Amino acid sequence: MTDSDSHSDEGAATADSLTRLSDCPDWDYLLREFELLYRPGFAGGSKIIRSHRKRVRETLAAIIDSNPPIHARPPETKPVVAHLGRAFDVGARYALFGLSRATERIAHLLTWEYGYQRIPKALARKYAYCEVLGPQGPIVTDRLILGYVLFAPNTTYPQHHHKDIEESYISISGNWSENDQAVYAPGSLILNRSGDQHRITTGERDPCLLAYAWTGPAEKLAKPGMDFSKKPVA
Repeated sequence: MTDSDSHSDEGAATADSLTRLSDCPDWDYLLREFELLYRPGFAGGSKIIRSHRKRVRETLAAIIDSNPPIHARPPETKPVVAHLGRAFDVGARYALFGLSRATERIAHLLTWEYGYQRIPKALARKYAYCEVLGPQGPIVTDRLILGYVLFAPNTTYPQHHHKDIEESYISISGNWSENDQAVYAPGSLILNRSGDQHRITTGERDPCLLAYAWTGPAEKLAKPGMDFSKKPVA
């Protein structure tokens, strides 16, 4: 065997040993639960929301079919994760209990973070988010980001926006409001288009677990540049 043959065999072995979505049933089932969230219907007559749902759904289906790589991230917790068990308990009562259960199965693998260089001290105990699909993984793609945001009861998440990123939230557990305009129950979807200023407030009794999807250019998804806003919400 020549040296080049040896290097070729090593490369093949490395490729063969790469962990893929099909090797991790719990991650695969989780993505399929996300896909159900964005099936046709429940757009409330909004063409913009219907278009967003279709974009997320079709992109996610293509990613699943591509059998993307899994790059395990070191699990990381934050103080608010103490409320996650209660969020699962409440989520089990509502229409999205399938996603709640699928999330509970991989909860020990999640990497919770803040996403900001500076975060108010009080908020640091009441908020965190984790990515499950996206450039940071653990399910790796540059075409879409899916993840979760967890809020403690009685939390106000300050006004913020995302440039060149379209974002939807779907509540798995807990009631919440955005910009004090309405109260949204589990199963509700809110769409924030690029640049939309928004502020989130949660209910007094239970935590709120939101699933989210981000769509946008690959370079923006890789470095979204999360910042709190200064301009007041109208």
